[in-house]
Order: sequence, then structure tokens, then C-alpha cells
Amino acid sequence: MTDSALPFITADQVRERVSMADAVAGLDAALQDGFDPAGSLARANLPLSRGSLLLMPAEAGDVVGVKIASVAPDNPAVGLPKIQGAYLLMSATTLAPLAVLDGAALTEIRTPALSALGVKYLARSDRPLRVALFGTGPQAYNHIAAIAAVREVGRIDVIGRTLEKAAALAERLVTDGYDAHASLDATEAVPAADLVQCCTSASEPLFDGLLVRDDAVVVAMGSHEPDVRELDAGLVGRSTVYVEDVDTALREAGDVVMAIGEGTMAVSELKTLRSLVVDGPVVSAGPALYKTTGMGWEDLVVAGLAYRD
Repeated sequence: MTDSALPFITADQVRERVSMADAVAGLDAALQDGFDPAGSLARANLPLSRGSLLLMPAEAGDVVGVKIASVAPDNPAVGLPKIQGAYLLMSATTLAPLAVLDGAALTEIRTPALSALGVKYLARSDRPLRVALFGTGPQAYNHIAAIAAVREVGRIDVIGRTLEKAAALAERLVTDGYDAHASLDATEAVPAADLVQCCTSASEPLFDGLLVRDDAVVVAMGSHEPDVRELDAGLVGRSTVYVEDVDTALREAGDVVMAIGEGTMAVSELKTLRSLVVDGPVVSAGPALYKTTGMGWEDLVVAGLAYRD
């Protein structure tokens, strides 16, 4: 490192330099080129009086890095982001800092790109996807852009805690050119969906898993704690379940952890994202379920793209 100022890549610069399609392709290429998430460094979740700090280190190729993200659940009530943070990118050879990036923008891109990577390999491509979208926040909105980077999107049913919030997101998506509709009723939207996308902070199942068709895909990204979940154990048990990494899922993916605890599935049944990308999906009779928690290597891939561009 020299005496010159360390470059700072702003949120706007991250968004300008890395499109959703770029991020999906970067994650895909990392796995295709031999990176194995099973060897990744574990995330540290440090409790604070008003929230928590997430420390997410990673090493891959010629770079290493760490994201420090703050999670403040009360912030939205006072008009501040729930998640904030920064990313430090370093040389893998010398460990010299290369750049600091806006951490929130990095998360804003890599999380939906990670979901879209699963959609790319699991979802049908013979017609526009009908989507049941649970959630009304920034991640729900960004997930549609990411999904649209890998599949044609048809009707979107936005399902929120309040019709007002669902309508606001649906209107925003309509402005973007999508066929979006607000709803509070999962009993109609879920059975009709080719893709059920869950982007919430729910701690209990969002809907009855029996509503999901056997040929549908479910992506759940909202929880990363072992005692909270968006999906019921019945749905997990009748699905072919893909996770980023088995050990990480057993630490952090409540949807999986609680289903195993309730006896609807076994650890040995879990499939990995790497096997999905390298070997393709497993043919099965029930739904395909892709449960993500977020891992440091994904931030590193997107940070590397932003830095090099």
C-alpha cells in the first residue's frame, strides 16, 4: 500500500459497474471454474445493543476481502436503511488494501444475483415465468430485475403484509414495464406460480407449502438464522433442496434446520449450488427449493467486478 488515498467505490459506482447480468455471470463463472463454497470462511454474527454486526471474509483467486455490515432493525422506522456497511478489498498475494466499496450496494446486487443463479438452472424456460413475490422492500424489487436477467418474467403477484405496501411495489414494477399486481392472498398466487420468490424478514412460514405445484421453483433468501424461516417443513420435505454450502445451511438456514429437526428431511438429501451449476439439476417429482443465506465469496466476486471495471 502506498501513501496515496485508498480508492472508494461509491454505491452509484458499484451499480454502474456491475449489472445484475454481470453479477449472475460472475458467480456462475466462479463455480464453473472450480471454486467450492465448502472451503469458504464462515460469517461472524456479533450481537449489539441495537442490532448486530456481520463480518463476512472471503478469499478466491487473486483477491481477498471482508464485508462489515450493520443490521439495525429499528432504522426503517426513522427513515434509515436497515442494513449498512463497507467492503475492504485486498490483494491475495500481499494482503495490501486495494479499495473500499459501499457494502449496502454490494449486498443489493449480490443477493438477488445469487437467487437468479439458481433460477437460471432450475426454472422453466418454455414460457414467461409467473412469479409469486413475497416481500415489498428493496430486495423484493431488485430480485425481479435479477430474475429478468436470466428468464422472461410474466405476471407478478406481489404479496405483502399490507395491501398498501404490496400496491406500492406493484406500481413501481408496472412503471418498469412488468405485469404486476398487489395481493394479500397467497392461496391464489402460489398455486399459479412457476416461481415463488421469498424476500422477507418473516420468522414463521409465509404460506401453506401444499399450495406449491410439483413443477414449481421456490427461492427463499430472507432468513439467515437457525430459528427463523419463511417456509414450512412440509414444503422443504417434499422438495429437492439446494443450498450454497451444507455446513453453512446447517448453521444459518432455519428453513432447513427446522425441517431436519421436525423429521421431514435428512442432511444427506441436501444438494449444493456448485453441484447444480456444474452437474445440472436433479430430476425429481416435487418442487425445486433453493435456500440461500448469503456467503462472503459472493460479495468478493461482485466486489472484484466493481473494482476491475
